[in-house]
Amino acid sequence: MNLLEPAKETWLHRVNPALKLAAFLGLFVVALLTHRPDFALFQAIVYIALLFLSSGHSRWKMAALMLPFLLVFLSSSSTMILFGRGDTVWWTWGLLKISEESFYRGIHIGLKSVCCAAAGLLFALTTRPSLLFYALMQQFRMPPRFAYGFLASMRLLPIVWEEFVTRKHALQVRGVRYAQGVKGLYERLSMYAVPLLAQSIRRAQRIAVAMEAKRFRMRAKRTYYYATSYSIADLVFIVCFAALVTAAYAAAFRFPVFGIDDVRYMSKSL
Repeated sequence: MNLLEPAKETWLHRVNPALKLAAFLGLFVVALLTHRPDFALFQAIVYIALLFLSSGHSRWKMAALMLPFLLVFLSSSSTMILFGRGDTVWWTWGLLKISEESFYRGIHIGLKSVCCAAAGLLFALTTRPSLLFYALMQQFRMPPRFAYGFLASMRLLPIVWEEFVTRKHALQVRGVRYAQGVKGLYERLSMYAVPLLAQSIRRAQRIAVAMEAKRFRMRAKRTYYYATSYSIADLVFIVCFAALVTAAYAAAFRFPVFGIDDVRYMSKSL
């Protein structure tokens, strides 16, 4: 069973993937340009709530997938908190110094990281890669050589990994031993890289011959196995996300948690 296969399809699965990609890129830009910690906090709350309500996955799976968010938050905020600059020093020990300014800036960076991670996970869980590239070709006029190249690589990667595991087991059965250090690394590369590269070249040649036999031309006008278009679900998607981001922005002023207008200047609206 595929871990990322949804238990049910939600309204986000019916949105045009190309439009969804453009909208989520816009959300990333909004998160990156946010300098008010309260706005970043409410954005993170909105995206996490959508993950649980509209991703189509079970609650326990979403909880497991969100565990790395804590690591993302800690790793992105700790550096700024421990080594950032600030005038109001709370604690210092050697090179480590925690000030009021560095603390709030670190929390802000951590919240922005969680926003981007949650939005990216929401997009990945509600979008089929094959439909995304078909939509990019049909709606955004992406050149077929790039789209089909990505699709072919996605299909071939599991095959390459299977061949790698097969060769690894074969070498173990034969009792192959490697030297220590750099020489051992070179021996491993020669044992794996050359055979896998040769197989990939043969496979690429077979794919090229098959495409040529089917009279595939990159610049020719083609029909598509999956036809994508805009629908009412796309309009609902744009309106809902615009309303949610606006609500998060309004909540940052109506229910301030940190009360900081801009972490770059640390001006408090108290």
